Amino acid sequence: MSVLAIETSCDETAAAVLEGFGGVLAHEIFSQAQIHSEFGGVVPEVASRNHLEFLPRIVNRTLDSAGVGFDRIEAVAATTGPGLAAALLVGAAAAKGLALGAGCPFLAINHIEGHLLSPFFGEADIPPHIALVVSGGHTLLFDVRAFGKYHLLGRTRDDAAGEAFDKVAKMLGLGYPGGAEIDRLARSGDPARFDFPRGMLDSGDSGFSFSGLKTAVRVFLEKGFPDADLPDICASFQLAVVDVLVAKTFRAAKACGRKIVSMSGGVSANACLRAKAAEKAGKSGTALRFAPDGLRTDNALMIAYAAAHHLAAGHRHPVTADIAPNFDPAALCI
Repeated sequence: MSVLAIETSCDETAAAVLEGFGGVLAHEIFSQAQIHSEFGGVVPEVASRNHLEFLPRIVNRTLDSAGVGFDRIEAVAATTGPGLAAALLVGAAAAKGLALGAGCPFLAINHIEGHLLSPFFGEADIPPHIALVVSGGHTLLFDVRAFGKYHLLGRTRDDAAGEAFDKVAKMLGLGYPGGAEIDRLARSGDPARFDFPRGMLDSGDSGFSFSGLKTAVRVFLEKGFPDADLPDICASFQLAVVDVLVAKTFRAAKACGRKIVSMSGGVSANACLRAKAAEKAGKSGTALRFAPDGLRTDNALMIAYAAAHHLAAGHRHPVTADIAPNFDPAALCI
């Protein structure tokens, strides 16, 4: 039996069919990045309208690719938060309707939990570990004891790391989404050229702050710079973000006695973050897990994987379950 999952929390329209914990029968994503690049960021109403237009064909194409009918679907899952309210409503309403029509359970899945579990995709057991979820909308650090047992250690107090990447990219004239472009340019830059601040690096807790770094870059850019300095600026900014993420994650692992660290979310694809984390993991004797290719940015397969764990745990959710656009630690953590 299989799970059909739908993801529409932001600007990706996605659906997937997963058999068990790792049997990928189909996985489809329609990205709206090009559409929203015209506006320099995601426009919620535009996102929801495109979800309405494309979701039916994405779901149909996914089911056709999987080669299954609703007689083989054991549950229908959807992201119900956090995310853009108008976007979440489209996917959640569609999943509820499909579940009712098929006479199978509906599962309301937390988007953050999807990211958090994705580095262990295919596995039936989630081991104790420290999890960094780092994306355009969130920077969160968890102590994970097992599936469903998550303790929030810290979160950003202002901008998320991915948000800082996108805003700095916009300042540099790189467009949206800018994180990947900063990563590309930084590979030929000198990260030691400019000394940007590491916010809350030595705060003594697991909190994050990137607004001060963003402001420091803006003040620096207002003085003007030659085009030849662009790679060095990108590399120096990127390293300032990465230094904080890596230091706080591995400090938490040491404090909690965890020997596994996972990193997920769109920013976890960043080459500098992956290299610095791997270097730190090697020195500390810590196992490092990243989400597989295709499961770092928003996708329905991670939602299906989280749903498979809920289904195995005997969870069922009412179709009256509401969306929750804002991240509420109490709704996810013990």
